[in-house]
Amino acid sequence: MDSILNASFILTGMGPVDPMKTNGAKLFAAAYALFSGVIFLSAAAVLLSPVAHRVLHFCHVEER
Repeated sequence: MDSILNASFILTGMGPVDPMKTNGAKLFAAAYALFSGVIFLSAAAVLLSPVAHRVLHFCHVEER
């Protein structure tokens, strides 16, 4: 359980883990860290895709 918790916090960049005593708390924290990381990346992609699209049009990149 500790390795899953530490790996998910390291993967998402959430920082050091506060010691948790129960396995349920560790699983919840790991799932929350991974879920919030996915939500952050999805939101960034949705917000930045129009900018990237406009840059590609500006550079005259054609679809093939």
